[in-house]
Amino acid sequence: MKLERSRGLFREAQRYLPGGVDSPVRAFKAVGGTPPFIVRGQGSKVYDADGNEYIDYVCSWGPLILGHAHPQVVDALKKAIECGTSFGAPTELEITLAKMICSAIPSIEMVRFVNSGTEATMSALRLARAFTGRDKIIKFAGGYHGHADGLLVKGGSGLATLGLPNSPGVPTNYAHSTLVAPYNNAKAVAQLFQRYPNDIAAVIVEPVAANMGVVSPQPGFLESLRGLTSRFGALLIFDEVITGFRVTYGGAQNLFKITPDLTCLGKIIGGGLPVGAYGGKQEIMEMVAPNGPVYQAGTLSGNPLAMTAGIETLKILSQPEVYERLEDAASRLEEGIVKAVFSPKLKLTVSRFASLLTIFFSGNPALDYESVSHAETALFGRFFQQLLSEGVYWSPSQFEAAFVSLAHSTDDIRLTVGTISKVLSHVERQSFEGLA
Repeated sequence: MKLERSRGLFREAQRYLPGGVDSPVRAFKAVGGTPPFIVRGQGSKVYDADGNEYIDYVCSWGPLILGHAHPQVVDALKKAIECGTSFGAPTELEITLAKMICSAIPSIEMVRFVNSGTEATMSALRLARAFTGRDKIIKFAGGYHGHADGLLVKGGSGLATLGLPNSPGVPTNYAHSTLVAPYNNAKAVAQLFQRYPNDIAAVIVEPVAANMGVVSPQPGFLESLRGLTSRFGALLIFDEVITGFRVTYGGAQNLFKITPDLTCLGKIIGGGLPVGAYGGKQEIMEMVAPNGPVYQAGTLSGNPLAMTAGIETLKILSQPEVYERLEDAASRLEEGIVKAVFSPKLKLTVSRFASLLTIFFSGNPALDYESVSHAETALFGRFFQQLLSEGVYWSPSQFEAAFVSLAHSTDDIRLTVGTISKVLSHVERQSFEGLA
């Protein structure tokens, strides 16, 4: 596979952009090689500047659950853009999407749109602190909730990928207000509440962790968080930026039947355009300006293009059997990968929840950040590069999720499984013996 044009673009990009990218994982630092510069996407495929075609399982890191350039979304966007791109004023589209979200997620009675998941989580935490009059929050090791100060303590996503446990530039007092517990460890959370019974404003959690790779909640874990926060007067915040409308219509809270106080959304609700949102009980959301004293604003928040793409995406996702189709495709992919591991010497774990999936080069079950952190990242890097050279664009990080979309056909899954089987065989022959 030739990448001459992409190599030239990457060299040029590094002159003007830190690392040549606008989000760290895109630079392929953890997996090596040159990132292909994408020029077009259609359905389940993306195409780079050198004309190479890839079956895409990054899907813009989750938003493109319908696949690339879905005609219904594109047609609606064409009509919307002819009317203008942004007004900095209210539009009916904001009401339409807000009603759809509130209807789909019963815990959300009011919602505020922002422009990214980071904005959503930082705003939700500010609101939680104001509502409770407390300062401390609890997050989980390996959980990534955006790059706001105080949330980069033992974070996942790019931090885990690049081996950065925290980020310079975060004031010490910010970090001190962030308490960290292991994911799936209710006892550790209870101990923090016992130590700081009147100081914790909120617990923020991905109901299905996807930023340390996919890690599912153990039975009773999320229920324990709901019980502890209610008992100690703290708020429970579900970060459903990834899981919202991904694991089912609405999100993980609908599957697990747990009612958080606040929910953070992003990705899918913008249909591929920049978006974020936070929402919850009316009595809490009424504290947000202009109704209340908690200030948060955004020039492009609720812009008509993102609202349009989100509305059309949710219309499609609300149709019958959509999530059954996603589950069928993702389960066939998982089963095919597991069957492709033909040697007992090759330690590999496939961790999947709905249409989210991670391949860990480790024999450990994926329970928390500690368990997945022992995965062989060098081996994953070789696996990734060989997969890319065969035309499958997987997540370029051991600690991120791959995403299955409605555009992934039976042939896509079959070809992917065959390619993974071929690559694993090569990885074992060329690499594994030295790492066993």
